[in-house]
Amino acid sequence: MSEMEKRINILVPVLLAALIGVSCRSGMNAGGPGSVPVDDARQAGWISLFDGKTLKGWEVKCREQDREKQYWRVEKGTITAEVPAGSQHNYIWLMATNEYDDFELTLKVQTYAGGAGNSGIQVRSRYDDRARWLDGPQVDINPPGPWRNGFLYDETRGVQKWVSPIVGPPDMAKPEHAPKGWNWAHADTADHWNEVHIICRGTAVKTIMNGVTVVDYDGAGQLDDKIHLERAVGMKGHIFLQIHPGGPMTIRFKDIRLRKLQPRTP
Repeated sequence: MSEMEKRINILVPVLLAALIGVSCRSGMNAGGPGSVPVDDARQAGWISLFDGKTLKGWEVKCREQDREKQYWRVEKGTITAEVPAGSQHNYIWLMATNEYDDFELTLKVQTYAGGAGNSGIQVRSRYDDRARWLDGPQVDINPPGPWRNGFLYDETRGVQKWVSPIVGPPDMAKPEHAPKGWNWAHADTADHWNEVHIICRGTAVKTIMNGVTVVDYDGAGQLDDKIHLERAVGMKGHIFLQIHPGGPMTIRFKDIRLRKLQPRTP
């Protein structure tokens, strides 16, 4: 073997190792701080609920008179809900077709200060096609009063009240009930996205908005009571995005990711 061949045999493994190191570091940084690359997300058990292009895996649920209102659409890699001024509509839901029990959900949400409507993220919920009603707990997203974002409201028939913070009927929630240090930014002057993190395990529901814990709730005796068992909600069900009856609103969702959790052992 010539001296040149010996040098080549030594240098090739070194160069390959360096290239692999660069590739790995680039993959970890892709997508910006805090993002989870798709490959790594799958390895960690994360799945994407939105492909960024279509509403495959989602289904609109609403009353018949709202069937023609195309308020849910995909726009620039986001799920966008846009409600025009003067719209006469009831609830219009976008349902993830799979069901989940114990899970961790992360997504980004964009809202605007001028929006007068209300939205939310239903978890472990179910739509009754006969009654045209959705039962189950909802994580509130309320653009007109973002201090309320992350509060937990139970839409289940026979309940319909705030369960965390425990303040009762809808109009009883006040800014002073929001956690200290809460923060939420609208996108009127910049392309701002808010980080939403929801954890459901057993009877416990935790909501974290932009790194601030809003709800850390144990629903034992409520989410698993007779009413919820009869409706088959509270402990297992679908995830929904909400358009509430009311004023105009534009809201966007993206990077919707979920991973299943193992039940806690006694």
